Amino acid sequence: MFAAYAARIDPDQPLTGLELGDRPAPEARPGWSTVTVRAASLNHHDLWSLRGVGLSQDRLPMILGCDAAGVDQDGNEVVVHSVIGQSGHGVGPKEPRSILTERYQGTFAEQVTVPTWNILPKPAGLSFAEAACLPTAWLTAYRMLFTNAGVRPGDSVLVQGAGGGVATAAIVLGKAAGLRVFATSRDKAKRERAVELGALEAYEPGVRLPQRVDAVIETVGAATWSHSVKSLRPGGTLVISGATSGDRPTHAELTRIFFLELKVVGSTMGSKDELEDLLAFCATTGVRPVIDEVLPLDRAREGFQRLESGDLFGKIVLTPTAQGLS
Repeated sequence: MFAAYAARIDPDQPLTGLELGDRPAPEARPGWSTVTVRAASLNHHDLWSLRGVGLSQDRLPMILGCDAAGVDQDGNEVVVHSVIGQSGHGVGPKEPRSILTERYQGTFAEQVTVPTWNILPKPAGLSFAEAACLPTAWLTAYRMLFTNAGVRPGDSVLVQGAGGGVATAAIVLGKAAGLRVFATSRDKAKRERAVELGALEAYEPGVRLPQRVDAVIETVGAATWSHSVKSLRPGGTLVISGATSGDRPTHAELTRIFFLELKVVGSTMGSKDELEDLLAFCATTGVRPVIDEVLPLDRAREGFQRLESGDLFGKIVLTPTAQGLS
């Protein structure tokens, strides 16, 4: 079957390890289901995998891709939850948690196999492309906002790095949940788009906000860390799920953190139950993922290049089949 996969690891030039071509179709195994992929979406996790983060040389070649929506062997339209091992379903009960492409072949292919426990019904109102955006970036944003930040309608939130998948999701979800959302971006067009999606205001990184916020959604890392900490009200919460600009800020702001009793919470992905809630939230409210571009799988390299450069707003979706958008 045709797939996009990691053939080599290169920390400095990750795209040199990306190959497009034939890979073996998944084999049937007890307790697992094979899904014919209709749509899959790109994440920064895929670039990190090509750099060797979470993916070791001895597991190559590895089909990339965490997210997918498609049709299972019984003809059901489904969404794949990509976290494997946390429950013991389909794997040994002591197997540590991993994300697709770390231990098991991913979704950038015509088919993927996962524990049957990991598939959820796709709501009829969501297209395959829309549903494929939810299991990583949108689930991460959902958990950051509603589980780890603990915000309620009327609270204020700063979202750093508008344009990225998680940040875009946080803006849309926050607006739909009745939050007062502020956003930042270096790019003027992305700031304008963030306001169109529901942010009250969007600023250049580092600009002082009109008020201190209850929570910050942080995925940028070193470049925005100090601003994130300084933007919080006393007792506020900074939730971090990524560090695309690096994980070593020049100033950790420790004095401000302890003096104002700020909370710093790490957040990774989300649970199957949270994904189920997110799917229901989108189906009920009419909220839909922001899709930047849909590409056929044989043009995956273009999508990776745009992701690496940051030249996108929302998600890039890959369609292995002609029915990918239906």
